[in-house]
Amino acid sequence: MSSTSTPLPDSLAKIVQRFKRRTNPKQRYEQLLWYAKKLQDMPEADKTPENKVQGCVSQVYITANLEDGKVWYQGDSDAQLVKGLVALLIEGLNGLPPEDIVNVSPEFIQETGLNVSLTPSRANGFYNIFQTMKKKALGFKLATNPS
Repeated sequence: MSSTSTPLPDSLAKIVQRFKRRTNPKQRYEQLLWYAKKLQDMPEADKTPENKVQGCVSQVYITANLEDGKVWYQGDSDAQLVKGLVALLIEGLNGLPPEDIVNVSPEFIQETGLNVSLTPSRANGFYNIFQTMKKKALGFKLATNPS
């Protein structure tokens, strides 16, 4: 029933299921705000132009590190709902190998029901955050498997 061609990593699939159980947009927003509150603080020193996500109305920063073949992200935003989107993506993608992250399709957002709740600029921001995270993972993949 999934619209994505590659199965979602377990961590992301659990998040999708959590949102599927929320039947109205207000509950989905509350879920996003819950994720925003859970997000670990990002060091101010990492909030640099090279870590800033382009194409977002709000200020969004993402860093990524590769440890033992797995990608670990940190992020932050000055907007609470966007911070929730950042937290959702970090929880869903942290600890995965770069190739798994690169293979995730952004279509999973439709399964959460969030796409109908988000304003066009927030939906676009989500996509830009997701693409930034994939780009960082791809950089690690290429660095560890140059072909």
